[in-house]
Amino acid sequence: MQLYKKIVTKIKTRKIRRRNRSLGGDISLFIILGFFGLFSLFPLVYTIVSAFKPLSEIFIFPPRLKVDNPTLNNFHDLATIVETFRIPLSRYIFNTTIITGLGTVGTVLLGSMAAFPLSKYKFPGASLMNNIIVYALMFNGTVTAIPNYLIMSSLGLVDTYWAVILPAVGSTLGLYLMKNFMVQVPDEMIEAAKIDGASEFKTYWRVVMPLCKPAWITLVILSFQQMWGTTGGIFIYSEELKPVSYVLSQLVSGGIARTGVSSAISLIMLSVPVTVFIISQSNVIETMATSGIKG
Repeated sequence: MQLYKKIVTKIKTRKIRRRNRSLGGDISLFIILGFFGLFSLFPLVYTIVSAFKPLSEIFIFPPRLKVDNPTLNNFHDLATIVETFRIPLSRYIFNTTIITGLGTVGTVLLGSMAAFPLSKYKFPGASLMNNIIVYALMFNGTVTAIPNYLIMSSLGLVDTYWAVILPAVGSTLGLYLMKNFMVQVPDEMIEAAKIDGASEFKTYWRVVMPLCKPAWITLVILSFQQMWGTTGGIFIYSEELKPVSYVLSQLVSGGIARTGVSSAISLIMLSVPVTVFIISQSNVIETMATSGIKG
């Protein structure tokens, strides 16, 4: 146990040396990053202000970030339309909560549990399996939509929550991200845990997972964003099982008259994942820097 504590203390106190830059280089870098930061922030700010614009101001070209006559009519109109639904909005929110919660938890658990032996144990076919995981990242979700449907149909899971959850849980992104992060966990820590009598699962859960906290938090955010915005696609047909994003997407397609309502919907759908990302952005940056994912 003492060996384990010494290794943990050594890792926590390890410092990363920074390269020295001149003052001019720091200022130039700050200006460049600030410019791109403001440029990337424009769509978010525009979405927020558009939700409070009257219809006459939304169509002004070029687009403006200024609101001359702020109003809440867009949200009032949205509430009025929602009241006419045959299915209560609370039911759609419940469906989204179930799909998002189970999908996110399943993605993290399955990805991390599969990544642990791949990153810390040598067995025949491990390199081939790693290559398959990397190649699987190249396939877009649209390409795999038909195979996923055929599989869910053969299992009798079409028109259920699981038809949306299982394909997301089986995504290789979580496995790839967790594996690349777990590789950096010192083997000495795992050996120390085994000497202390820890089982394989306890080593994974009590030793490896706490050290990979930035990675699985990042995976939670990515999975949450994906599941939060899912509309059920070709898998869910029953109105009682559809997520809230499907209903809101139908409102968006209501024509020009509902442009203001669409702006309010965009703000509502964007607010939750953006809030989650802002809270956990430090862990996301650390994970992307150490796992080899660039973007």
